[in-house]
Amino acid sequence: MDLLRQKKGASQRGFLDDQFLIAMPGMKDDRFSRAVIYICAHSDEGAMGLIINQVQPLLFPDLLVQLGILDEQEAIRLPMKAKDFIVRNGGPVDRSRGFVLHTDDYKVESSLPVSDEICLTATVDILRAISAGRGPRHALMALGYSGWGAGQLESEIAENGWLTCPATSELLFDADIDRKYDRILAALGIDLARLSTAAGHA
Repeated sequence: MDLLRQKKGASQRGFLDDQFLIAMPGMKDDRFSRAVIYICAHSDEGAMGLIINQVQPLLFPDLLVQLGILDEQEAIRLPMKAKDFIVRNGGPVDRSRGFVLHTDDYKVESSLPVSDEICLTATVDILRAISAGRGPRHALMALGYSGWGAGQLESEIAENGWLTCPATSELLFDADIDRKYDRILAALGIDLARLSTAAGHA
């Protein structure tokens, strides 16, 4: 999480910031099988991102009640957009902590810019705003995050564990979570059946 704090004061972004990380078919870690991760922060000291295509069983209204933001009666009367807001599994680290990726039309003091259009907020202010219909135009929420130490992600990419590509808001925020992995590969012009699981070395 230090990566996020450093990011706030940094003048330049890491080269993997605002990129999708797509698990290759040979991914050995089951937690990341067919995962699409949005990279929020990347530097010489490591990387942090959120899995965007794994759904949590926890419903957003139930989460708001658990956090004491709403009582059960208020949760029943949530606007439909908030009621249907999907809670995702962001990764295996700090799974009790929530993160919201969102468009930059909503910002609070704790919001961190990831790109020119995307911010990350990890405080309950944004959950209150979403529950009241005052939140950002587009948002996704995840519990937990995915993290790598210095040089670890670069090594995994070199070993053919991940593909990377620039993220788009459409694929980041759309609700078609089940097909996101295949659609991002298709957008890259990649046929899954032809992807090699072995790393190539020239």
